[in-house]
Amino acid sequence: MTLPAAFFTLHRDLPREGPGAPDDVGFAAMLAGLPESAVIADAGCGPGGDIAALLAAAPDARVVALDLHQPFVDQARARFAGQPNVAFRCTDMADLASETAAPFDMIWCAGALYFLGLTKGLAAFRAALKPDGILAFSEPCHFTDNPSKAAHDFWDGYATRLKADILSETRAAGYEILGHRPVSDAGWEGYSRPLQARIAQLGPDANADLAAILDLAADEASNWRDVKAETGYLVVVARKTT
Repeated sequence: MTLPAAFFTLHRDLPREGPGAPDDVGFAAMLAGLPESAVIADAGCGPGGDIAALLAAAPDARVVALDLHQPFVDQARARFAGQPNVAFRCTDMADLASETAAPFDMIWCAGALYFLGLTKGLAAFRAALKPDGILAFSEPCHFTDNPSKAAHDFWDGYATRLKADILSETRAAGYEILGHRPVSDAGWEGYSRPLQARIAQLGPDANADLAAILDLAADEASNWRDVKAETGYLVVVARKTT
C-alpha cells in the first residue's frame, strides 16, 4: 500500500501510529511466557509507540523494531537512543524471516498486519518464528454478526472479519490461540487525541492535498466513536504449532 506524502506530513512525530496501549503488550507477554533472553520483533513499529511496553514486559529481551518508513525508524531510534537491547531496521515486514535476528521468540504487530492482509501476514510471520514462537497482533474486527454499513465503511474497503473468522483463520495458518481481547477505548483515545491535536495545528496552513488527508483523519476519529460497539481492533495472541 502506497501512502501519499500528505499522510506522512500529518503523522510525523506522533507518539504512535495506531490504537493500542501498554497493557495490550502486557497481556500478550503474560500469555507468551517468554524466556529471559527472548528476541522480539516489533513488526511495523512506527515511531516506537510500543517499544517501552515491550521492554517493561520482558526487561532482558532483545527487541528488533522494524518499519518500512525511514522517518518512523529514525524517530523510534531517537526515542530509545542509548538503549542497548533495541535494534532498528528500515525494512519490509513481509520479509521478516530473512532478518538476521530471525527466528524470533515473539513477533508483536500492532495494527500493521493490516498492510499485508491477514492471510499473507500470518504465513510470513509464521516463517519468522522459532518452534513454539508467539505471534501477537491486532486486527480490524467486527464485534457483531450484523455490523452496520457505517461499521463496514469505517475500514474503507478492508476485508474486516468477525472475531470467530479471525481466530479460525489464525488456527488454520498453523497457530494455537492463547488469548484474545479488543483494544480498549483508552487505546483508541491514546492514538486519536494526539492525532486530533496535530490536525488542529496543521489545518490553518494546509494545502488542498493535506486538507483532504486532515479531513479523512478527523472523520476517522469521529466515526470510531459512533461505531466502537460494532467494530475495532482485536488483539490476538497465538503460538506457532509444529
